[in-house]
Amino acid sequence: YTTDTKSREENKKTLESLYSLSVDITKIRRLKEWVLLQDVAYVKEIAGILQEMGADETTVANIIERCPEAILRTPAEINSQRALWQLVCQNEKQLVKLIEQFPEPFFTTEYQQNQKANILFFQELGLKNNIITRFLTSAPSIFYNPVEKNKNVIETLQRNYLNLGGSEANMKIWILKLLSQNPFILLNTSTAIQDNLEFLQKNDFTDQEVLQLLSKLKGFIFQLNSTTMQKSMLFSKNIFKCSDQELKQLVLKCPALLYYSVPVLEDRLEGLLKEGISIAQIRETPMVLELTTQIIQYRIKKLSALGYDIKSGNLESLNGTKKDFEVTYGKIQSKKQRPIFNPVAPLHIED
Repeated sequence: YTTDTKSREENKKTLESLYSLSVDITKIRRLKEWVLLQDVAYVKEIAGILQEMGADETTVANIIERCPEAILRTPAEINSQRALWQLVCQNEKQLVKLIEQFPEPFFTTEYQQNQKANILFFQELGLKNNIITRFLTSAPSIFYNPVEKNKNVIETLQRNYLNLGGSEANMKIWILKLLSQNPFILLNTSTAIQDNLEFLQKNDFTDQEVLQLLSKLKGFIFQLNSTTMQKSMLFSKNIFKCSDQELKQLVLKCPALLYYSVPVLEDRLEGLLKEGISIAQIRETPMVLELTTQIIQYRIKKLSALGYDIKSGNLESLNGTKKDFEVTYGKIQSKKQRPIFNPVAPLHIED
């Protein structure tokens, strides 16, 4: 579709069809004007298929505005894609909802054979349909791979899991959990996965510890490389002034020390030091490095308002997800509000 747009005019028939569907054409001009210049478009046909599936006029207009190239797909391509996604959708109502939320993956029809083979492979593997639909919308690129490549990566993971001492009985659960947490591991090569695992073993992590790290890192370790991991570990060793053994324990406690690049770790460390937090405190609770500087500042501000001095205490109260922090904050708040004496207790007054 890379044509000289200046010398061409918008397709009048396309414009009329879009107007009749109440589509906001200014949005399309702003987003992807080139779509309007194409000689052939299937506006009415694509709208008809969506309506047949249960989409109302507003939904159809919304889908086309968000993904204008949908009208350049042939009805045959869209019907094939519809049949394909129905393999994992409960019904057409759910399918329409997915298309409205994530139109681009649905209207990317170039890889239908690979998509189908991968959907069937994931089903055989034991992934639930709702997880596969999540992959189709949030990680569509993994379906564009030939199925052999995805099988190869899964086999490499299975082999390494067993070699590291994982049990045959738990392997399936482990693989499915890893994939659910991070489907993008399938975009790596088997060689990259092998290299990263060997890097950890060369750094004296035991097989059990490597398995522990894989689970904690949710598969992100496979998107790293030995050079960045080496630099991050060296940086942490210098900052915390620790031995190799102590560094290993810190990494097991906080895999972010392995995962984040040196500039990210430097930035987060600087943010903590500016708040008056010491290196010793960070070393005691390294998990705070998993949080962005903005989150840390927000949490410190909230705790300070309750009179809680983060500089003198440990950093556990800053840790965890948003939900974890809210629970911690609530406990500190209720402790502060609780009266010193019990007003309903009987008073012992001497005669």
